[in-house]
Amino acid sequence: MTPTPAAPAAHRVAMSPATVVLLLTLLMGIQPVTTDLYLPALPALTRDLGANIASAQLTLSALIICFGFGQLVFGPLADRFGRRPVLLAGLTLYTLASVLSAAAPAIEWLVLWRALQGAAMAAAVTCGRSIIRDLYAPHDGARVMSRALTGLGTIAMASPLLGGVLVEYINWHAALTVLAVFGAAALGLVVWRFEETVPARNPSATQIAPMLRNWRNVASHPTFLSWAALSALTYGGLFVTLAGSSFVFIEVLGSSRAGYGLFLLSSSIAYTAGTFLCRRLLLSHGLRGAVAIGAGLSLAGGVSMAGLSLFGVHNVWAIAVPQWLYALGHGIHQPCSQAGAVGPFPEKAGTAASLSGFGMSVSAFLVSMWLGKHLDGTVYPMTLGVGVFGVGIALVAWTLVQRHGEPHRTSTASPASRA
Repeated sequence: MTPTPAAPAAHRVAMSPATVVLLLTLLMGIQPVTTDLYLPALPALTRDLGANIASAQLTLSALIICFGFGQLVFGPLADRFGRRPVLLAGLTLYTLASVLSAAAPAIEWLVLWRALQGAAMAAAVTCGRSIIRDLYAPHDGARVMSRALTGLGTIAMASPLLGGVLVEYINWHAALTVLAVFGAAALGLVVWRFEETVPARNPSATQIAPMLRNWRNVASHPTFLSWAALSALTYGGLFVTLAGSSFVFIEVLGSSRAGYGLFLLSSSIAYTAGTFLCRRLLLSHGLRGAVAIGAGLSLAGGVSMAGLSLFGVHNVWAIAVPQWLYALGHGIHQPCSQAGAVGPFPEKAGTAASLSGFGMSVSAFLVSMWLGKHLDGTVYPMTLGVGVFGVGIALVAWTLVQRHGEPHRTSTASPASRA
């Protein structure tokens, strides 16, 4: 069947640039708020529910792996039916799962509801990345994405601090209730202001043979592989800190929950600064040049964190300062890699976004599973893990991305891209 014609450009870009950025901020921000606000609650709920560390880590692992597979489902659905219906269904399910997570009476129920939460938030993140390609050419898309991720950084700043305060003065149930409020707010904005952006609905996107063919075509494209690998590595290194730092800071280094929340806040500030730096680097160095510089920051942060721990420097500052460098690099890599991965595929943006996101989720899932088995009451699993990812990021950014990372600039982009 032939895809239906694209909607007129004026209709597709009727939303103001500010509305697009706000929408993307909430859609992309649903991922860090679901993890970062939850992290200060992890030790408390582990004790309250009588669980061990491995079971507690499973609440993160289940979330991430279902988030990964959910993207493989929602990407083709968004190409087939459009972004709006997928967002409405996904955000409704996310809000329901958040309510059930906050009321979970046992660790097994919490794992189940967190898994559902992960699958549902895949709809928001996949559609967010797809909307960028619907409206903007790759270079402009990276700039707009960096603006949205600056807002995401603000959400990420507030989340751990709020989570720490709620756990400290109320309980972990209150912290998880905030996720339901966030999901309801994002759902309300979609109902109120979002207008469909998909350029042409593809009736064959959810048919098995065409879907597999689309996956193969996207996954074998060297430009996609380069950017998707960078995205998976930079997020994997971040997730080492996200999944391991609550136990390291609170249980090993003796920080308070509020103090740990301040550490996550400072890391989010560094990440937000990276998104600002990204926009400047894009103007002066382009996509590939920006991530080459970002890779130096990622490498410096990862290697210094690992090196200090190996030399016996085990304190908050020996982790926090290198993490700031790593987060600064992450703020450069994420806007560029997410825009770069979908750049060659204006007609398959949902599929490309879902595959790129799946790679990030697999990376985070493997990290979570590994940490669940290797967290041993020392700082080493976390510090050495960040070091390994820092080296991997530099290798990919300085080799594969430089050779294959220039996305095609052809686009269905509209006048909104000039906003």
